[in-house]
Amino acid sequence: MLTTVTGRNGMVTAPHYVAAEAGLGVLRDGGNAVEATVAVAATLAVVYPHMTGIGGDGFWLIAEPDGRVHAVHGCGGAAANADLTLYTGYDAVPTRGPLAANTVAGTLSAWGCALEQAGGTLPLDRLLGDAIAHAEAGVAVTAGGAAIAATKGGELRGQPGAYAAIFEREGRPLREGDTLRQPMLARTLRHIAAHGPQDFYTGTLADLVAEDLSALGSPVSRADLAAHRATQPAPLNTKIAGARLYNSAPPTQGAASLLILALFDRLRAARGDHFDHIHGLVEATKQAFLWRDRHCGDPAYMDADAQALLDNPAALDAMAARIDPARALPWPQPPQWGDTCWFGAADSQGRVVSAIQSTYFEFGSGLVLPQTGITWQNRGSSFRLAETGWNALKPGRKPFHTLNPALAKFADGRVMAYGTMGGEGQPQTQAAIFSRYARFGVNLQAAICAPRWLLGRTWGETSTTLKLEDGFPEALYAALETAGHDVERVGPLTAMMGHAGAIVRHADGRLEGATDPRSDGGVAAW
Repeated sequence: MLTTVTGRNGMVTAPHYVAAEAGLGVLRDGGNAVEATVAVAATLAVVYPHMTGIGGDGFWLIAEPDGRVHAVHGCGGAAANADLTLYTGYDAVPTRGPLAANTVAGTLSAWGCALEQAGGTLPLDRLLGDAIAHAEAGVAVTAGGAAIAATKGGELRGQPGAYAAIFEREGRPLREGDTLRQPMLARTLRHIAAHGPQDFYTGTLADLVAEDLSALGSPVSRADLAAHRATQPAPLNTKIAGARLYNSAPPTQGAASLLILALFDRLRAARGDHFDHIHGLVEATKQAFLWRDRHCGDPAYMDADAQALLDNPAALDAMAARIDPARALPWPQPPQWGDTCWFGAADSQGRVVSAIQSTYFEFGSGLVLPQTGITWQNRGSSFRLAETGWNALKPGRKPFHTLNPALAKFADGRVMAYGTMGGEGQPQTQAAIFSRYARFGVNLQAAICAPRWLLGRTWGETSTTLKLEDGFPEALYAALETAGHDVERVGPLTAMMGHAGAIVRHADGRLEGATDPRSDGGVAAW
């Protein structure tokens, strides 16, 4: 049984224990939470390549010791050549292959931007050292990684590039316990350590990346890479009883995550993990998703102001009033896809980081660049092939993102970083963890270990039922069905519900951390 981990000098939580240990090593060597988070991110790119990598996008929220909360978005836009004519004859952007690799990868720009502001002292080769070592020496494939390799191999091994050479080098998908070695990725990370993240966009590494992308048929060019910049939009925030919540601004679904908790705060549910709690959050999720699916995307194309809504108590009251406390709103709505890694870190100075990065689908587009070992994302496969409207494909436009890291600042001085992978499940799992911990007083680790629910699609699922794990009171399942929910029981704890984690820094400097038994994660602290 997992228990909440405590510490005082520093803490890291990640969905793979090796990555958590890499981050803790940086903290022990005098690094701060931002530097530790880069170490975690780089290591996850090596040990969890099916979920994340430097060929994807990333989003950060950073709570500073002086009370400021700021954001970094490493989000790439569509290539200059990615327009409707490129997809003539297609009904939708392909989810795999060269035409799915149609956006710039922004993860490394987020690392660089965060490090520039962090005031750290450790060299980049120290931050990337563990990742490089694991890529060279190899890491044992986890059960989850092996399952994805077996399930997705058929749609990946035929893609142009180095996928089969790296991930099926013996002519078959990697199995649990096999050693995964990525020497090309190790060389790439060593080059980044020597020349900095910006080299990915404007240096010799950019030349190699652009050359491979062109040869493989992607529309992303050297000019697209050079034009990319990380951005630092103000985080979204909203006030609820006892805390102020923060999340990432559009093009992410951070607004939906905040709306769920802001609406639930108005419902006054009395008990955790009973009907009022689960029904209330599920119905709040529906209201939040309806707003999200009408409005959220690249902020340059949005017709609504997410922060203005979150600052408007009357508007939030009106949304909450649409929730029937006894009956479910008919569902579904079209699901959003996405698989990812959330991770967090806290240091002894009082800095807390919540970060998330992804290549979208498992192994992204399936394009693994032959000269660098980088797996390129397929985030742009979410674009609609339409002239106008929500998430319509346009050169330079940023795609809608399910990614959203969460932070909370409590009135008593606590700071909480929390998050998960899981597409549609991200806002819902955030709401489950936060409400259990903050509203109903559940222990941090128990809040993550407890059974969860999911409305719609998450990792590996396409149905839009209300899925519930085993372990809730038996009467709850029947009560939800009676209320009109399309209940589907999915058995004991399952990765379908995401890989969650959380860190809480108390006002006196104490740290608490938790990880998800549904993952290969760990909390590392001292």
